[in-house]
Amino acid sequence: MKAARPSAVPIAGGTDLMVEVNFGRLRPEAFLDVSRLPELQEIRRENGHLFLGAAVTYDRIEHSLIDFPPLVQASRSVGSPQIRRRATVGGNLGTASPAGDALPVLAVYQAEIVVGRAGGATRWLPWDEFLLGVKRTALEPAELILGMRWPVLRGPGSFSKIGSRNAMVIAVAGLCLVIDEDAHAVRVALGSVAPTVVRAPAAEAFAARALSDSGAWQDAAAGLPDQAAREFGELVQAAAAPIDDVRGAAAYRRHTCGVMARRALLWALDDRRTAIASEVIGC
Repeated sequence: MKAARPSAVPIAGGTDLMVEVNFGRLRPEAFLDVSRLPELQEIRRENGHLFLGAAVTYDRIEHSLIDFPPLVQASRSVGSPQIRRRATVGGNLGTASPAGDALPVLAVYQAEIVVGRAGGATRWLPWDEFLLGVKRTALEPAELILGMRWPVLRGPGSFSKIGSRNAMVIAVAGLCLVIDEDAHAVRVALGSVAPTVVRAPAAEAFAARALSDSGAWQDAAAGLPDQAAREFGELVQAAAAPIDDVRGAAAYRRHTCGVMARRALLWALDDRRTAIASEVIGC
């Protein structure tokens, strides 16, 4: 159907799309309802990877993927319970707003996006090759987003979001951080502070070195010096390139990125200590 009518706009939950329609900013000649396609509702684990179908809702993620805390936390921050019963991660990808709550999580998981076209042809795109800018993606007119896949990593993480209130709000800034125990790496991604989601490679490299220097990779009890945590926050802050808009000033957004990054790293280190202590007690 998409091949026959490339201009048809796919719709699943419609929670972003219908806002554009209701405000008169979008008048598609046709919608293509993909909400009931079973292939897009799959969640499967294979060869150390997780595949998440494009039409899986945030409500389902909350209840089915509790071993991915950052994704669950991001899902809980999306709209209201009613919206989460309809909204999908595929919708976040298709809209490609830098404020999409799931997108920093996909960035730190280093997800690949699978898109398909008539005849069964598919291609896999790294998240940063799929997301090109504000509401711009690499999706071609005859393609549909089928889902996303990422390698399952071992280590704690979290999602944080700053807004004008605690619920039903578009992010002023969002941040996801995970620790990759096997690679001895820290990953952090920012949302709503640049034209698209961005990683903070200088901060990631600094955090990995700081944890190595403190001996924390080998001994979770070693922790991280306060100065190192502050410097990590400053480096994350430097990776942001926000603008002033109705939701917040650029300077405020940069500041919140530093605060969220420092807190997220310390939370992750606390979670490491707790997890290892529990393992010791269990033994």
